[in-house]
Amino acid sequence: MAIGWGQASLAADRNKTPSIGGTLVYLEQQTHTNLYPPAGGFYPNGGILNQITDKLTYQNPQTLEIEPWIAEAWTVNADATEYTFKIRSGITFSDGTPLDAAAVAKNYDTFGRGNRELKLPISEVINNYERSEVLDPLTVKFYFKRSSPGFLQGTSVIGSGLVSLATLSLPYEALGDATKIIGSGPFVVTSETLGRELTLAARKDYNWGPAKLAHQGRAYLDTIKLIVTPEDSVRIGALLAGQADFIRQIQAYDEKQVEDEGYRIHAPSTRGVNNSVVFRPDNPLVADIRVRRALLHATNTDEIVSTLFSHNYPKATSIIARTALGYTDLSSKLTYDIDKAKALLDEAGWKVGSNGLRQKDGQTLDLSAYESLPQPQNKETLQLVAQQWGKIGVKLNVLTGDSGTATVNNLDPSKAPVSPAMVGRADPDVIKSQYYPTNRNVLLQKGGNSDKVKSFVDEKLNSLLESLASEPDRIKRLAIAGEIQSYVIDQAYAIPIFEEPQAFAAAPYVNGIAFEAVGRPSFYDIWLAPRS
Repeated sequence: MAIGWGQASLAADRNKTPSIGGTLVYLEQQTHTNLYPPAGGFYPNGGILNQITDKLTYQNPQTLEIEPWIAEAWTVNADATEYTFKIRSGITFSDGTPLDAAAVAKNYDTFGRGNRELKLPISEVINNYERSEVLDPLTVKFYFKRSSPGFLQGTSVIGSGLVSLATLSLPYEALGDATKIIGSGPFVVTSETLGRELTLAARKDYNWGPAKLAHQGRAYLDTIKLIVTPEDSVRIGALLAGQADFIRQIQAYDEKQVEDEGYRIHAPSTRGVNNSVVFRPDNPLVADIRVRRALLHATNTDEIVSTLFSHNYPKATSIIARTALGYTDLSSKLTYDIDKAKALLDEAGWKVGSNGLRQKDGQTLDLSAYESLPQPQNKETLQLVAQQWGKIGVKLNVLTGDSGTATVNNLDPSKAPVSPAMVGRADPDVIKSQYYPTNRNVLLQKGGNSDKVKSFVDEKLNSLLESLASEPDRIKRLAIAGEIQSYVIDQAYAIPIFEEPQAFAAAPYVNGIAFEAVGRPSFYDIWLAPRS
């Protein structure tokens, strides 16, 4: 269930009077990396940025409508090349500097164009950006080189959190220190032990939450203590023992134990590109579409979901979630058909050898994939995929993903022809973020970082992605989103597995639990009842 800011996690919460004060102990599975806002897509990063930064607009998690927040009003021209925002008055960053039109302009000039000198990259949610113009102290206008229909929603996402000019003056490598991120949010980072824990304190003068929320004014909590706790059993043990109040990343197999003890599971959808296996066609072993299609039909997603996951992880029926804008049901193209898979490999010239593996021209169909640590049970998922592919004579090696070498190798098609992937965002532009060469480039067009192979480019896909990010007509844009989904599956670039939620657990005395539109927690509304 996806719960929004200002909406209690259970109906009963609405009938209780919130109390001010207390400390929430929050256990996070992984340490954050860089907190430059456009890097907020990594969930440990977003879980911090969502407490200390505000956005121009607010995306209602229930309706997905864009509502006022720091901007009290806006206008968009007919072809979505000019956006004008009126900023609420009296807002300040936690360092006392004003959050005015000039500050907003500087944020978006940085997010939209990057800063080469400071090594600050361009945000993946901002397309076709040209420049800003400050019309008056509380009015800012943005200009785009081409239509940018996803920009309004882009102003609501975690990667568009507004930060002070002091933060924007720092180089990228300095922004791994949470104390350097000066936002206007309801909490402020007061201390950090890098890689281990950080403390956030409520900002007493905060009074500018999203305009339509019932709760206005300061956060109910006094402090939040975030502690990095990698071991699943330790997080759950601490929660059940009363040593922690709220934890992230509950594995599906632990859900029943937690619920049986009277604790609450929250699994908001990420509403974006589904948890998938993707191919890198610059690797000759998967360059043939028949091989990729064979592996798609050899993947039994029903078995994966029923064996490893719970009802909180729906089986994928497209490359994006059914709750995502522009979703198209492609179930008929994602069938498990082992006989078809074998026939496709035979047709492609891959014959079963004496060792039971497919061989062709002296090569064995032997593939590798690195596990993705942030994704739930990803190692187990890939291992089950490996078992399924083994039934048609294909070997998949599942490699550890916990080193710098793994990160580099995963961007090399010659070393990682297969890779897990997903990304959350409640806008069709999320598809471009995943597949476009200058965004996440999960297919590793032009060979990724490899010196050996640089031939694969899909100009049709890229043209469709550019159109998706530039079509101002909503109906036409959603039609393009549907066309891309079908094309990706027809080319067998991806095998969607399940719709990924973010899974949390909370103690029963924690009230007002809420999440933004793609599952990052918001602690603004949380309050603690007396423990029974």
